[in-house]
Amino acid sequence: MDPTFRRAFNAAFGPSTYQDYLGRLERRLECSIPFRVAETPLFLPDRLRGDLERSATEIVRRISDPALIEEMKRAIPPHLDVPGMDPLPNCAQVDFAIVRGADGELEGKVVELQAFPSLYALMLVQSEILAEVLAGMPGLDRRWTCCFGGRSRDEVVAWLRRALLAGEPEESVVLLDLHPEQQKTYPDFRATKLLVGIDAVCPTALVREKDRLYRRVEGRLVPVRRLYNRVVFDELESKRIELPFRYNEPLDVTWCSHPNWYWTWSKYTLPRIDHPAVPRARLLSDVERLPEDLERYVLKPLFSFAGSGVKVDVTPEDVAAIPERERSRWLLQEKIVYEPALAMPDGHGVKAEVRMMFLRAPGDPELSLVLNLVRLSRGKMLGVDQNRDLTWVGGTVGLWPAD
Repeated sequence: MDPTFRRAFNAAFGPSTYQDYLGRLERRLECSIPFRVAETPLFLPDRLRGDLERSATEIVRRISDPALIEEMKRAIPPHLDVPGMDPLPNCAQVDFAIVRGADGELEGKVVELQAFPSLYALMLVQSEILAEVLAGMPGLDRRWTCCFGGRSRDEVVAWLRRALLAGEPEESVVLLDLHPEQQKTYPDFRATKLLVGIDAVCPTALVREKDRLYRRVEGRLVPVRRLYNRVVFDELESKRIELPFRYNEPLDVTWCSHPNWYWTWSKYTLPRIDHPAVPRARLLSDVERLPEDLERYVLKPLFSFAGSGVKVDVTPEDVAAIPERERSRWLLQEKIVYEPALAMPDGHGVKAEVRMMFLRAPGDPELSLVLNLVRLSRGKMLGVDQNRDLTWVGGTVGLWPAD
């Protein structure tokens, strides 16, 4: 949204720019990308970047309070309560809608948060490809970064390796997801293999012997010591997939992030956060009387991904359709008005959501902000599934000059 960089990019953007960019990215990853990649990076101006960095860091520190964590553990289903939960997660994401503040400046409002891995490796690779494309545009040939804290790309890769490997050999660490090659996030799995060296493995392919897990590599059984967990529980349960282990059984493995954090830091946490960047949110089970201005709220299931189940234009009938026993798993949150502040070459505006991505390697006392991810939208919702058949929408990354 930096106006100088935006004008330069839009002026240089031509008929072949997007295909050149996408082709470079897919060749680097050695796979096609099954979701829409946006045509442009988001050029993050200093003031907005500072606002997002400050708010995200304050929020993560507040929810790191041990007393609050104990309270939030109530969200963990007993049959999915995994032994060996660590004091803090290894990965956390805070998603901000970009809005127009009361002072007329752009600022961030929290949409949701989660202690679950995201596309760390893909953002690093994608930012490198974008830098290659920008190098051929007048006024944009410079060093770019998507890394916070003044860190270099190599420093973040080293941090990612420490968080994922935790000192284990690469072959004893796996990225765990259901049928990885079929997931929309597969490009990130490829990027993770490039940067960290670990394979993506379906949990159904693991072999269990007592409390230990193994995988087959070229005909031999290799111990699996650490799991980079990317399994989304609603997919696991909706497909009724049988695994060689139960999550609530003790296993001789460590996790990144431990599965219990999927529930503990989530939309379930939002009503407990008092911060200017967090809109008012309540569990539906705590709402005794619906607000008269219901159109100013959205209704969200607590534990779903990619916008599944979200009601943007809430009606009393939507609320009535949710059984009383299930209302503790729904959130009623003040609606956020996104500002279409990113200008397309034709003058139309695009809305943006910025994910602030935190990491904690084992032994680190707290999580640290390292990267960002951006989703662009021209529809009511920001997910790529809600912006099909549109241009200048989809996944991208926020960049700023490395100098």
